[in-house]
Amino acid sequence: MIPAEELGRLECAVRRALERGDDSALRVLGYGEISLVVGWPGDAPRWACKRLPPFPSHDAVDDYAATLGTYLDELDRRGMRVVATEVHRMPLDDGRLAVYCVQPVLPSDAMAVDIVARGGGPAEKVLAAIVDAVLGVVDDRVGLDAQLSNWAVVDGQLAYLDVTTPLLRRADGGEVLDTGIFLASLPWVLRAPVRRLVLPGILERYHERRTVVLDLAANLIKEQLADRIGMVLAAAGDRLDPPITEREVRSDYRSDARTWALLQSVRRADRTWQQRVRRRPYPFLLPGRIVR
Repeated sequence: MIPAEELGRLECAVRRALERGDDSALRVLGYGEISLVVGWPGDAPRWACKRLPPFPSHDAVDDYAATLGTYLDELDRRGMRVVATEVHRMPLDDGRLAVYCVQPVLPSDAMAVDIVARGGGPAEKVLAAIVDAVLGVVDDRVGLDAQLSNWAVVDGQLAYLDVTTPLLRRADGGEVLDTGIFLASLPWVLRAPVRRLVLPGILERYHERRTVVLDLAANLIKEQLADRIGMVLAAAGDRLDPPITEREVRSDYRSDARTWALLQSVRRADRTWQQRVRRRPYPFLLPGRIVR
């Protein structure tokens, strides 16, 4: 999908941004809670490239790619369309590998956020289709992050974007993916307690239909689309037990926002420590203050 030479140019640009602690020269298409999406080439993006935390070996990348492939196959088996996705790797100077998940750039008017922001019937239709997808896909084995920014409409069909973190469980309930990918940007001293005390609750939410729909509705507040919450609640109706209320949506949003805001504050503090005290580049690009 993306030629090796273009990926190399992108990686060079990302490294310069990391060395300077400034991503203003990159065409950032979006920030997630864990990683960001860069459009490349910057002047006229053709590819949306999400850079993951560095991997220690080719075997680790192979394991990740295999898990992602299994996840995509399972989504397809359940009738869910996913935007074409490829995994690419680039060697780093320290022996590790930079890993990118690459997708084609879609027109802005195809993004679900833009469609819902325009309102009316198309907004209701997209939100109802997302709710239908959640109810038809999510279970103990397969999870989804159904937030609005993770969806688009391609050729008249709803399509899912955010497959970077394959939410896939084994029969014994354990995560197939090495959850270290969620924690790599945290200071090492916090990784064990967050893995033990925080991460299980975050992951569990993605495997419960009701909490996935609840998160979809709550995320509309972050997207400055709180007046569309009623559309999600109407689409879910009595298919969830008990039905979700707007009061519950707003309470859930406040709780979730506090958790992610705390984790981002820790990452920013670690970046300051690494750059100003240890005098070395911070290895992750972080968003600015997120309006919540």
